[in-house]
Amino acid sequence: MTNARTTLLRGATALLGEAQAYDARPLDVLVAGGRITAIEPAGTVAGADEIVELGGRMLVPGLVNGHQHSHEHFQRGRTENLPLELWQHLVRTRVPVPLTPRQVYLRTLIGAIESLRTGCTTLVDDLAVGAAVDRERIDATMQAYEDSGIRALVGFAMMDKPIIDNFPFADEAFPPGLAAELRAAPRPTQQDYLGLVRDLARTRHPHASRVGVLVSASAPQRCTDAFLMQVRAVADELCLPLITHVQETRLQVVTGQLFYGVPIVEHLDRIGFLKPATSLIHAVWLNPREIDALARSGATAQHNPWSNLLLGSGVQPVRELLEAGVNVSLGSDGSCSTVTVNMLNVLGSAAAVSKLRGDRQDRWLSAREALRAGTIGGSRALGFGDALGAIRVGAIADLVGYRLDTVTFAPLTDPVRQLVYAERGAGLDFSMVDGRVAIAGGRMRGIDEAAILAEIESEYRSLAGQYEAAEASVAPVLEAAERLWRRSLALAIPADTYAARLPDAHSGPQP
Repeated sequence: MTNARTTLLRGATALLGEAQAYDARPLDVLVAGGRITAIEPAGTVAGADEIVELGGRMLVPGLVNGHQHSHEHFQRGRTENLPLELWQHLVRTRVPVPLTPRQVYLRTLIGAIESLRTGCTTLVDDLAVGAAVDRERIDATMQAYEDSGIRALVGFAMMDKPIIDNFPFADEAFPPGLAAELRAAPRPTQQDYLGLVRDLARTRHPHASRVGVLVSASAPQRCTDAFLMQVRAVADELCLPLITHVQETRLQVVTGQLFYGVPIVEHLDRIGFLKPATSLIHAVWLNPREIDALARSGATAQHNPWSNLLLGSGVQPVRELLEAGVNVSLGSDGSCSTVTVNMLNVLGSAAAVSKLRGDRQDRWLSAREALRAGTIGGSRALGFGDALGAIRVGAIADLVGYRLDTVTFAPLTDPVRQLVYAERGAGLDFSMVDGRVAIAGGRMRGIDEAAILAEIESEYRSLAGQYEAAEASVAPVLEAAERLWRRSLALAIPADTYAARLPDAHSGPQP
């Protein structure tokens, strides 16, 4: 629904336009109908329904987090120092932890609150629904985003293969009884998944609703090709963005070769899966042919640097992607592995980790390029074009304000570098999403934050023992997964794959 109220943001400086250039003059920014309708010198605009005084603040486009998993928020901080292929079994455990709709609501708010408080105004929630589609719990997720005030696009990590069968060597690594158990575990059908997306898209299309739906294929190796193309067709039919995890790790390159005869991105290109408004999540281990396929198709490579660091997955070849004309966006990933969904942290780590690649500093990612990927790149990845990610007349009014009277910006020399490398949210005290104020004077408007956080702590304490038991149940799965993971390290991958990890004295050269 369009917000008919007008709001005047008075007296802030700002990063303006697609160039996100700093304008040090105090400005008036008028918002009406959810859009920015005027940007003028301070004191020259009048007549708004609400005036928000923002003197001494810097307005910045709201960040776009293209990837988090709300089903992990109760598990933040529970794991460390595990590669993806082992860690993932601690998120989707053999013994599930059942949650009430209220607990799902509270769990979802953890990510929404942290996102808003660290400059994010749009997030993608790639939600694992568990053994069956439960609309009451999905509705609780949507309601949490409605109440918080953030923009959210929710997908459902669809797959039609058992998790065990997205690995090579599964039958050799897993004992037969355990393999049979994992294959027999209940999961939604293709029709359950696609029917859910179709139903929600009627009332929650992301271009008509602040809290909307998108299409998520969990990962190509977790889907049959036939189901992948069904997913692709539904996204095309409904004009919805599409996301999928692709080549996050070296093992996934090996998997592609064994399953398809080529790495996974090359396979997706071959079957016609790659298109605009399609985000390949992580896309760490890439070769030049795959980068060319992304550029030709208009698909996005999403960089998740903090997650890739904590899971040891590697460093995406961002400069090569940008030089080829590929759109690059940013995401935090889930907080079981990352501990935080702080997008300012993602910006800083994206720029910093690029400096591990080579000795040509002109090829390292700059703070400004990281900010662009986290704003404009995210908007384009999700099919919003240039509507999000820039403060300009006509843009959707998703923007945030940082206090400039903090040590982060003292002395004020380069606002973009200081934002990307130093600010982590302590100075944020204003947020607006879709023309509605979500945070003002440092306080959230839509929820009683202190009461919600206290309730989250209480509910989590009642569940902690169940999470411990669920994790303990995974021990034999981890043993088998480590066997196949280590076996994969002995297999070569294409020699022209951009090396994503540094070797050590024990592992030998990569790739």
